[in-house]
Amino acid sequence: MLAVRPHLLGALLCGVLVSLSFDPLALPYVAIAGVAGFFVLAHKLANLVLTWRQVTMIGVAFGLGFMAPLIWWMNAVSHGAYLALVLVQALYFAPVLMGLRVVAWQPWWPVAMPLVWVLGESVRSAVPFSGFPWGRLAHITIDTPLDGYVRWVGQPMTSFIVALLAAGLAWFVVRPRERVRLVLAGAIATFVVGAVLPVGLAGGERGESATAEIALVQGNIPGDFLTWQPGDIFKLHAAQTDKLVERVASSQQPRPDLVLWPENATDVDPFHDAPQAERIESLAAKLGAPILVGGLFDGPTVNTAYNAGVVWTAAGPEGRYVKRKVVPYGEYVPGRLILGPLVPKFDRFIPRDMVPGDQPNVLSAGGVTIGDTICWDIAFDGLLREAVAGGAQVIVVQTSNASFTGTAQPEQQFKISRLRAIETGRWVLIPSTNGISAIVDSTGRVVARAPMHEPALLSAAVPLAAGPTVGVRIGHWLQYALLLGAVVAIGIGWRRW
Repeated sequence: MLAVRPHLLGALLCGVLVSLSFDPLALPYVAIAGVAGFFVLAHKLANLVLTWRQVTMIGVAFGLGFMAPLIWWMNAVSHGAYLALVLVQALYFAPVLMGLRVVAWQPWWPVAMPLVWVLGESVRSAVPFSGFPWGRLAHITIDTPLDGYVRWVGQPMTSFIVALLAAGLAWFVVRPRERVRLVLAGAIATFVVGAVLPVGLAGGERGESATAEIALVQGNIPGDFLTWQPGDIFKLHAAQTDKLVERVASSQQPRPDLVLWPENATDVDPFHDAPQAERIESLAAKLGAPILVGGLFDGPTVNTAYNAGVVWTAAGPEGRYVKRKVVPYGEYVPGRLILGPLVPKFDRFIPRDMVPGDQPNVLSAGGVTIGDTICWDIAFDGLLREAVAGGAQVIVVQTSNASFTGTAQPEQQFKISRLRAIETGRWVLIPSTNGISAIVDSTGRVVARAPMHEPALLSAAVPLAAGPTVGVRIGHWLQYALLLGAVVAIGIGWRRW
């Protein structure tokens, strides 16, 4: 144990460094140094005789240093949920370190190690359940010259590029006596890949054939999380939409083609509540525009529900998208029959299990084709690719971060949404119950942002994009190539080892 203690500490510190590139601190490029340190540590460990338990401990130490600060916001749900999620996520880095240690025996390890990193990132983003695609290296590129890559190669390859920069830094540490010309060549290549090339790539705009006036409603929440009565949040969003009606009637702003409400704007099902349905239809009639209503709708049984966005017009509902990536232990409880008696809080805070949808996330409303995502749907590559393939002209992120008020979670999700704008070449519209509500253009620039924790209205003439970006078209194929390369690298490294 004493022999590995310095490595445990080093791994922990490297993980912390990686976390510093994410909100709340959001220090640019620091994550590259943290990943580089992890690669150097893996290279060193490859020459030591260690048990699998010791390697596991070191990998988990890195994961704890990375994940514990990154998802500190989970404490807002419960301390137990935070500790459980941190531990589960930290465990992923044990096999990642084992893979890094194996490929370190190859002369081309500075390429093999980034491949292994992306393999670990991809697995963590997919399993268990729907995965946890938080903390990807691609996410730290927003507001840096590197963010242009996502438009051309997608997020997995962008993560690889960031890890490749880290591997280049690690190579300088591991091989300090290489010839000066190689060092200079590496420095020049790093500068071109990391600073010069992405600037040119970021300029590729998508074709925009028309515009639509789209309004966003942020109604706020009536007090602390879950202290309100059913229907209270609906009343706030309806009242704020009344103000939108007044502004349009007085020519203070243009009449919208479409109005967006956030996730959970109502927790009373308007399909089964006639007064609420009539209220929505009246607002739509006064505005002359459909409203995308986010809410909780009754499921197929009394113990289930749908988290959905419904296009509601003056004549009634027309189309619906049901959230596909529901949150385990946040929106439904796997193993409820066993865990319910052990953790009574589940039945109190999650009385009904959300049922995931199985239909495409593309809706038509007010002459606009919407790619609808609900909250952390936005973190999943496949849903964005599906929306663009279905003809989505804009991306909508209906969200409610009310349970994470005062934490870094809303800012982390907001940056993921902004990166999606660059990747898809589409404007991203984010209606939230109490923030962050915003309008983001196709370069990731924030056009408008509402104040947090108060009612607000946003509106803009939004260009409607057409056709996929290169990154959307080939990003998943590049990911498959990276995963195949990682498996091959590990296989070759294992034989050498």
